[in-house]
Amino acid sequence: MAEARRVFTREFKIAAVKLVTEKGKSVSEVARSLGIAAELLRRWKHALRAEPDQVFPGHGNLPPADEELRRLRAEVARLKAERDILKKVTALFARESP
Repeated sequence: MAEARRVFTREFKIAAVKLVTEKGKSVSEVARSLGIAAELLRRWKHALRAEPDQVFPGHGNLPPADEELRRLRAEVARLKAERDILKKVTALFARESP
């Protein structure tokens, strides 16, 4: 049976990265002591360096830019569906007109 996916808090992730960046410990040493994969810690470190204010929003919340992108993509899909319906209706009326 597959192992349940572990969830880490934002504070835990930041503290783990600080052990590497501020305490000078190696990524593999910190990862081993915390019981996580070294590559996971490297991703956290990269994410924290890239966007320190909006990193690890948690609970399925996307950063504002990603949330807007998701919303805009959904709107584009809806508009395309509406356009396709209008094209079909126009074609239907064009065939029925004498």
